[in-house]
Amino acid sequence: MPMSRIIHVHNLDNPSQTALQIKYCDSFTCRLRGLTFRPPLAPTEGLLLVYKRDSRVDTSIHMLGVSFDLAVIWINSSMQVVDKVLAESWKPAYMAKEDAQYILEIHPDRLGEFEIGNKVEFIDV
Repeated sequence: MPMSRIIHVHNLDNPSQTALQIKYCDSFTCRLRGLTFRPPLAPTEGLLLVYKRDSRVDTSIHMLGVSFDLAVIWINSSMQVVDKVLAESWKPAYMAKEDAQYILEIHPDRLGEFEIGNKVEFIDV
């Protein structure tokens, strides 16, 4: 899957939420760059960091070089939210409480739209 691909992420347990236009990011380079030194996200934008398997270590993130806060949602291979956090700009590290395969990074105002245990789906645009 190319790293410039845009998908929609839907929370099946909160279907009324506004659609999220998410950049699908599955290459090492895309994940490494992430949102470092980029402008803040609009409320409908985000980034989905995709890994090959569920892991806590592989899906840890840093906020160094990110000048704005993010809502970070960890999702496992069963498409279930396993953790979430408001990641503050310039903090050294965040790690999910459980193994995850996906990291959804979105506007901080949208953190409350996801709860641990929610089921999500990814839809091609």
